[in-house]
Amino acid sequence: MKHQGEIRQQRPHQAQATAGFLPTGVTGLGLLLLLPLSVSAETWSFVGKAESLEGKPLYEEHHEVSGECRDGLWQPESHEVRYLKPGTDEQFANKTLDYSESVLRPSFELRQPEFDEKMVVENSNDKRLTIDWQTNDGQTKEFSLSLNDEVAVDAGFDNLTRENWQAVVSDTAVSFQFLAPTRGEHYGFVLEPAQDNRIESEIVRRIGPTGMVMRFLVDPILLGYDRRGALKQYLGLTNLRQDADSNYTANIRYEHDRMPGCDLVQ
Repeated sequence: MKHQGEIRQQRPHQAQATAGFLPTGVTGLGLLLLLPLSVSAETWSFVGKAESLEGKPLYEEHHEVSGECRDGLWQPESHEVRYLKPGTDEQFANKTLDYSESVLRPSFELRQPEFDEKMVVENSNDKRLTIDWQTNDGQTKEFSLSLNDEVAVDAGFDNLTRENWQAVVSDTAVSFQFLAPTRGEHYGFVLEPAQDNRIESEIVRRIGPTGMVMRFLVDPILLGYDRRGALKQYLGLTNLRQDADSNYTANIRYEHDRMPGCDLVQ
């Protein structure tokens, strides 16, 4: 039996505010000691090409993540995704994410104009999550729920994987809670080793629910990562609508054309 890995959230280092002057006699090495830790702004951009399970092109995802390299380790701050029809510049949906409260639990907004649908999820002080969902049938549904350090939200699963990288590469399972925004609740999931010849990556993992009822309702998601910690493939249910009644299930392959100038994992 594999031991469950622990969720480890790495908080960004907090730089101390300084006054507009230095104490008398602080020069040279003393000045260096007062400077903040090494930080540099970076942008990470990548493209995902989504296909049906039968290989039919569905759409493209164009990602741009802004963040910082802090002491040699990547720290995301904001994230924009444009969803385009394959081989065109025609955008049919977009999503923005804000990691300022937590890299695992970002606030986000997803708009799908073709279906008059909008999902707004707001993280308040990393203590409470509010959800405002304007559904494709004209309804408005609102939820509010408390948060804890085991919860991952939307693309936060990707950062969760990297924050538990040593567990991942040692084939240790990692338990966490994953938000189902249309249900207004988070449920138990596990990130664990997997084998599947549809995933063409060095590291293959599966995310699946742990509860018996949810296992009947939700199929596992397959993930492929390279040794740098970059997501290379995603196979499973997405949050984009295929029609009024269902979302796309897609096989998405990612190409990272601009990486941060620091490590993704440690």
